Parts: sequence; structure tokens; C-alpha cells
Amino acid sequence: MRQGERGRTASTGEVNPPALFPDGFVWGAATASFQVEGSTTADGRGRSIWDTFCARPGAVAGGDTGEPAADHYRRMSDDVRMMAELGLRAYRFSVAWPRVRAGGRVVNEAGLDFYDRLVDELLRHGIAPWPTLYHWDLPQELEDRGGWANRDTVHRFAEYADSVLGRLGDRVWNWTTFNEPWCAAFLGYAAGVHAPGRTEPRAAVAAGHHMLLAHGQGRAAIREHAPRAAAGITLNLFPVRANDPEDEADVEAARRVDALQNRFFLEPLLRGAYPPDLVADLEPFGLDEVVEDGDVARISAGTDLLGVNYYHDHNVSGRPDEGSGRPSPWVGAEHVSFPGRGLPRTDMGWEVVPEGLTELLVELHRRYPGLPLYVTENGAAYPDVVTDSGVDDVERTEFLESHLRAAHRALEQGVDLRGYFYWSLLDNFEWAEGYAKRFGLVHVDYGTQRRTPKRSAYRYARVISENVLR
Repeated sequence: MRQGERGRTASTGEVNPPALFPDGFVWGAATASFQVEGSTTADGRGRSIWDTFCARPGAVAGGDTGEPAADHYRRMSDDVRMMAELGLRAYRFSVAWPRVRAGGRVVNEAGLDFYDRLVDELLRHGIAPWPTLYHWDLPQELEDRGGWANRDTVHRFAEYADSVLGRLGDRVWNWTTFNEPWCAAFLGYAAGVHAPGRTEPRAAVAAGHHMLLAHGQGRAAIREHAPRAAAGITLNLFPVRANDPEDEADVEAARRVDALQNRFFLEPLLRGAYPPDLVADLEPFGLDEVVEDGDVARISAGTDLLGVNYYHDHNVSGRPDEGSGRPSPWVGAEHVSFPGRGLPRTDMGWEVVPEGLTELLVELHRRYPGLPLYVTENGAAYPDVVTDSGVDDVERTEFLESHLRAAHRALEQGVDLRGYFYWSLLDNFEWAEGYAKRFGLVHVDYGTQRRTPKRSAYRYARVISENVLR
């Protein structure tokens, strides 16, 4: 397609004007430690809750584990070189707590050395490091003492954060404390489909609050060691729709899901209080019992940026899904269901709704004005086929383009959106799905660890180089 030529969507034939992004817009890609690093016993790394969960029969598809993942621990330099070749301006990665404080208490200098080298390598290639302190890999020893349901874990997180900031805080200017605490709390402690695999609704509620409190502690460490750096949190947020807006049961179900998914985290962080309707919903599950005097003030002491992870929206019904019967992450709303609407779906079964990203960003800008926003995850899993000519992932490329246009529409409406990170840079271990689902811009052959950039990677590289989607 020639420069200046208008883009045409493959699915509808609709002609789109070029979408020009602001100068300084941050273009990046994201990964997470347990999903890409492998080397789960190397250099003093301790055991995490995901190592334990993977060993549980039937917990992870195919019996897969964190080995080999994408072998990023040993191939880091080559991977950074590949990022530079694709033109990435930023790399969002997570630090593995069990590498840094094995057992939750003892500092492991060899583990810190890896992230020291990673940051230096990124900076040498002109790529800004965007570390996340917690992306779900709690040291198993801390889970043995109650995990995130135990308030003491907040203090252990503060020690860990201090160790990481003490080593990296002089060179890193953008930090995220937590990635998707909703998943870690409610999928891990209520539904049991993520580590640690518990099905205890009260523990899930306590875990959610303690992660917010730990965010405040992590932000304090960032302020101490890197006072000029930006400190934020990344949330998986969803526009929530009632399946039938005229049905009171559907409307009430949507309210409850919005409270648990979105406002449980946004309101104490950005408005200094849990929303009253959520407090009422969770009264039987002990929210008021774990919130102590001064907690919310520490949670809401200041957030410099909000990371927004968006994959799809929630279409909610108050009519239960009779075919389920599994433990639910929707504490206090276990009866809700999510009817399909006949839309295209990714390989994860998620409906493709790019306009939901625009809606979400505009609503966040309206409700919390003055807060810089970044899309910190957005991507799609599709089954990929490697041929002699590469990986022609047409569906993923169309997903990328449609969501970049959705992000641009939010910019046109005045949203303070400052960057976009595709999930994921590499195919990787996709949690309970094991290696069955591929999200990467780069294909990974797990047997040989050969990297093959996909069509979507080259498309994204062109957008980055021109700062425009044509």
C-alpha cells in the first residue's frame, strides 16, 4: 500500500483515513516473567505459586509448565535485538518475585543481575524499560502462609519492591506495581482456575484489597528510589453491558459485574473509597473486615498513570448458565452469565469488539480527568501456521489494525492516551491454557526456540516507524 493511500478494512471494505498518532506516543510490546523466561530453577530462583499450580494434575492444558516458555532468560540479548529490529520504543516486562527474593525473604543477587542486564540491554538499543513488579508469580512460601489473603504479604511485597527499586530505580522512568489484580485475586482465590487454585470467595476479596494496599507500598518504594519516575498500576477493564437493557435481572447483573471487575479497583485508587454498592454486595464476604483505618488513604495516595488492558467487553445476563457448575470468580454474583452475540471470536473464545476500547478509554477519561492512560495490553490468540514464507496471521493483523483505530478514535475525542503495548511480543505460556494459545507478534517454536516474526509484527513495525496507521 502506497504512503498516503487510505486504508481499507478487509472484513467490510470500509475506507479509513490515515490515523496519525501524537509525537512522543509510546509504541511497545509486553510480556510477563513466568510466561516467557523459563529457567525456573536457574541462579537461585525460588518456587512460585505457578510452579506449584502447574504440577497439579489437570490444572493446565496439556500438563504444560513454565518450562521452557520462550527461554527468554537465556535468549534475552537476542530478543532485545529483535525488538530493536521491529522498531519497538518500549518493552513492558515483569520482574519475577521468586528470582529476587527466593522464599519471599532472602535477596537473591543473581536474580537481580538478570534484570540489571535486561535494563541495560534495552537502554543500549534505545528501548525504554517498563517493569511491572507483580504479574502473578507469588513465592510459594508466602502462599503457604496464606498468600494474598494474609495481610503480612503486603509487607513482604514492600521488601521485594525495595530490593528491585534499589537496583533498577536509577535507570527506569516508568513503573507498574501490579498487573491485573482482578485476575490474581478472583481467578486465583475464588474460581481456582489460576494459581494458587483456591475456591474461597472471602479469601479472594481479602486478596483484592491486599493487592491494592501493596500497590500503595510499591508506589512508596518507587517514590523513595526513583522520585522522578512515573508510578502506576495496570488493570484489566471492561465496558459492561446488560444483555437486555429492559430486563431488570440483566441490568442488576451488569451492575454487579462492573463493581467487581472495574470499580473494586478504580474507585479506591482514584477516588479514595470503595463504592457503596460494592461494599453492600461484599458485606457477606468480609470486605469491611479486612479494610483497616488508613488503608484507603495509602491506596489512593497518588497514581501517575493507569495501564489499561483490553481484550473484549462483557455482555452480561442475570440468567444463570445452567451448563457451568464450576466455581465462579464473580463473588456475590455467581449466577451471572455472558451470552454470546454472534460476533467473530479469537482462539480464546473472546468476542472481537474494537469499539469497546474507544468506549472504555473515553469513559475513563470522563470519570477520572487528568490521568494519563496507556493501553498496556491488547492482542489476540489465533492458530498460526508456519510456512516457508513465514506466518501470515491475517486475523491477528486485522485485530491489531482495528484496535489501533479504536485507540485513535479515543484520541480524537480528547482522551489523554499516551501509548500502546501489544500483547504479546512472543508466543508464550498462556497460564491455564499452557502453550495451546498463541498471542505473539513473533512465533516461537518451543522445540527449537526459533523466532519467526509474523505478518502482524511487520505491520506493527510499519505503524511504529511512521507513527501513523494507513
